[in-house]
Amino acid sequence: GGGGSRLRRQLESGGFVAGEYVKQLSQQSDGDRDLQEHRQRIQALSEETAQSLKRNVYQNYRQFIETAREISYLESEMYQLSHILTEQKGIMEAVTQALLLQADRDDPALGPSDPFLPLSGKEAAGGGEEGRQRTLTTLLEKVEGCRDLLPESPGKFLVYNGELLEYDADHMAQIQRVHAFLMNDCLLVATALPNRRGAYRYDALYPLDGLAVVNVKDNPPMKDMFKLLMFPESRIFQAENAKIKKEWLEVLEETKRNRALSEKRRLEQEAMPRPAPTPPESTNPFEEEDEEEEEEPSAEEEAVDLSLEWIQELPEDLDVCIAQRDFEGAVDLLDKLNEYLADKPVSQPVKELRAKVDERVRQLTDVLVFELSPDRSLRGGPRATRRAVSQLIRLGQSTKACELFLKNRAAAVHTAIRQLRIEGATLLYIHKLCHVFFTSLLETAREFETDFAGNNGCYSAFVVWARSSMRMFVDAFSKQVFDSKESLSTAAECVKVAKEHCKQLSEIGLDLTFIIHALLVKDIKGALQSYKDIIIEATKHRNSEEMWRRMNLMTPEALGKLREEMRSCGVGNFDQYTGDDCWVNLSYTVVAFTKQTMAFLEEALKLYFPELHMVLLESLVEIILVAVQHVDYSLRCEQDPEKKAFIRQNASFLYETVLPVVEKRFEEGVGKPAKQLQDLRNASRLMRVNPESTTSVV
Repeated sequence: GGGGSRLRRQLESGGFVAGEYVKQLSQQSDGDRDLQEHRQRIQALSEETAQSLKRNVYQNYRQFIETAREISYLESEMYQLSHILTEQKGIMEAVTQALLLQADRDDPALGPSDPFLPLSGKEAAGGGEEGRQRTLTTLLEKVEGCRDLLPESPGKFLVYNGELLEYDADHMAQIQRVHAFLMNDCLLVATALPNRRGAYRYDALYPLDGLAVVNVKDNPPMKDMFKLLMFPESRIFQAENAKIKKEWLEVLEETKRNRALSEKRRLEQEAMPRPAPTPPESTNPFEEEDEEEEEEPSAEEEAVDLSLEWIQELPEDLDVCIAQRDFEGAVDLLDKLNEYLADKPVSQPVKELRAKVDERVRQLTDVLVFELSPDRSLRGGPRATRRAVSQLIRLGQSTKACELFLKNRAAAVHTAIRQLRIEGATLLYIHKLCHVFFTSLLETAREFETDFAGNNGCYSAFVVWARSSMRMFVDAFSKQVFDSKESLSTAAECVKVAKEHCKQLSEIGLDLTFIIHALLVKDIKGALQSYKDIIIEATKHRNSEEMWRRMNLMTPEALGKLREEMRSCGVGNFDQYTGDDCWVNLSYTVVAFTKQTMAFLEEALKLYFPELHMVLLESLVEIILVAVQHVDYSLRCEQDPEKKAFIRQNASFLYETVLPVVEKRFEEGVGKPAKQLQDLRNASRLMRVNPESTTSVV
């Protein structure tokens, strides 16, 4: 330890010279061993230094990541703070402007102030109102296609205009050069005509009521930019320099404020009661009554007070709530307004207010619809949609909320199924598939019950959705189980797993078992018939090689195993067919047929439901007929008495042991006896008693 520290200090010293150190070391060493030990110490020190360096790099890297994260958080907070300060500045300026206007109104000597002067180029207002309107008319004559969109009105005039470059909001690529005309109530955007200097073509017109202006932070080479938000779109423009950008931001904000204030004053004036005109004297008493009746509703109309501060600020407050994704706050404001106007007459100012609010309701609905669209992130499960769904229901859009909620969940279920890894073992994949699908279905049902508790009309839509989702599940299930030609035992096990998961839905009163049966019946029929054909082919092949000899199992273990297999098949009297040593007094063909038929029956009963009754029964009869006809034919054709006695013993085993076991097991599994199997056994007995022909019926 001490030698290592001394060596490290020596190597780290500022005056260390490698050549001198090696020369000195060679002179002091006593031989090769000494140099080897010294070399090992330096090597160990080198490795220790490398490890220490790695640790330091890793630690510094982690600190760098944490610092970057903190910087990101700080940047976000600073941006929010800047936004809040900008809003506060706007509010203070609006309050100041309102106070000045009030002072002007109170003191006529000051004269009216004109809030619509442009911030840049005050000389535009030099000719008064008429001069500004002439300027607007002259400029708009240069813009093709806007004459019909901008009807001349006495109050409309140009506030500001200038050249801007438009950029793509996603890729920040330059799109086109535009000319923007800001009027006191709207913003006109026009594109330059290529071959005509100073001429433009109409591109878009945005009312100031629905326009939001956002400063875009400089990020060289992208600088001097600002963004215009007009739900649901947005556009980014670049000014010629920072000064012009600042002028655009200020003039847009000031014009918006002035527009809001003038609108507020107009509503206040309309809401003020007006003196009724004095009617001309008339000698007709009925006219007086009619006039009194007509005046009453107009008096009621004037009684609606829309000058309340919260009503005046309602459209802007709704815009803020929508922009900040405060959906609950927006719907609360709408409920408050509806409650206030519920018992009020519908006057013209109320209609105008309703029109403004309805536009915000459409915007809010569009945002909520987008929140529920499958394009949004599907993580978070059904509960993630609750906020948007509940607000849509409060807006009276329960049908749309139901439709969008179910579409969202369908996309989520589809995505979850697609993301499942297809494992080598089919049963393992089916376990995962059933868990993912039925858990999603159960969660969706519970969330649906919570969200739409008071809307019973929506439950039919959920049942239809559940059926279509089940079809999607069965498609994935069948593709893996039946299309890949799995064995009947694997298919039976997979169907059993699906049925067990389906029963879990009964917890919420939803039984989809009949749907899964209806969707699987075609595939299961195909699997049963395919496996039946395999058994028939195998039985026919064994029959063609039949020698009618006893089986010799060679070892007691093999005989014990066969006894156990027969017992599991339901054959309890198999011992009476065993002989001395390891002999069995039955043909290999009959024994193999018994095992294969009983295995088929057991697996088919796992798949059984009422729609499969006839398919299963007919398949069993076909399989049994192949063996029965072969035994009967051999019994009629065989001439050797000893072999004939052996065939008769096999026939006895088949008719008196195997067929009753098949009948009993079928009745246990299905719940009712099968007349076709009884008829087959009785017909076989008649054939044995009265053999009339030696022709084969195979």
